[in-house]
Amino acid sequence: MHKQSPQALLIDMDGVLYHGTQVLPFAREFLNAIASVPHLFLTNNPIATSAQVAEKLEAMGLCSADSSRILTSGMATARWLANQLPSFRYFAVGAEGLDAELSRHGTADSEHADFVVVGEGVGLDYASLTTGINLILKNGARLVSTNPDQTVDAHVDGRHRILPGGGALVAPFETACGCKSVTIGKPEPLLYEQGMGQLGVSARRCLMVGDRPDTDINGAHRLGMQTALVRTGRFLPDESWPLQLSEPDWDVENLQELLRAWRKVWPEWI
Repeated sequence: MHKQSPQALLIDMDGVLYHGTQVLPFAREFLNAIASVPHLFLTNNPIATSAQVAEKLEAMGLCSADSSRILTSGMATARWLANQLPSFRYFAVGAEGLDAELSRHGTADSEHADFVVVGEGVGLDYASLTTGINLILKNGARLVSTNPDQTVDAHVDGRHRILPGGGALVAPFETACGCKSVTIGKPEPLLYEQGMGQLGVSARRCLMVGDRPDTDINGAHRLGMQTALVRTGRFLPDESWPLQLSEPDWDVENLQELLRAWRKVWPEWI
């Protein structure tokens, strides 16, 4: 028997709504159906700013460009750092979007940074690794990772490619310094908690929709949220559920099946 209908939704994007620039089947129908339900789009990807993500969703015809409904791991990292230390100084390793989010709350400083922040995208090289190591070992800077994904899916020149994720990029710093990073993104709790706080909802009345058992579903389940897995991402319809992970409340092939399942349980909800 399912719980009460949720008051709000957290929705992953890549693998749920689209692949690259290709809209997934039933994504538009799904978003139209849940339009009246408070929701937030959540992503572990720190490469783009919230405004850029919102523009992408609008360009694909998914929804209007509303950056207030986007929460990236880069945004969440910047907010968390500001709570730890107002007017913090940072050294960022990653794409420009990460630096843009961090600069809203802190100041870039490669000499006296309070935090070394590692995200995804181009940016890690011998020089940046050396700078980060010295800030941590000699200056006492704290190591922070936007997200723990070992790899991420991407489309490069029209081809599917697997790229290093935040977990792979922060690993050299952890190895060299003998420390573990503070990690913000899924399945760690901070990204979910910020999302629920923004929506003003408790975990037991919030539902996470995602495509990855290890991040989206695992982290949400640990916080006591309801969960729905759609098998339109890297986790395919014929794959067996990982034995070490708790199963989601819903496990469906696509968003159309998810809507049908919800309407059977909660006919008055959407």
